[in-house]
Amino acid sequence: MAQHTFRLDREFIELNVLLKLLALASSGGAAKAMVAEGLVTVDGEVETRKTRKLRAGQVVQVGDDEILVLAADQ
Repeated sequence: MAQHTFRLDREFIELNVLLKLLALASSGGAAKAMVAEGLVTVDGEVETRKTRKLRAGQVVQVGDDEILVLAADQ
């Protein structure tokens, strides 16, 4: 399993934007499709909201990739 960290530079980041920024999706549209297909979990629960606001401490999983969202000061 590949583990990634993403450090926020603001209060939150939208799920589809995170997937695109980390190159887990080739485009914003591909990221939205992945979420719509139920391929993404947030804190262990399948997430179908494409623009879910992710905050520090949350864990996103896509296939074998796990992303820990960190606060700017962590």
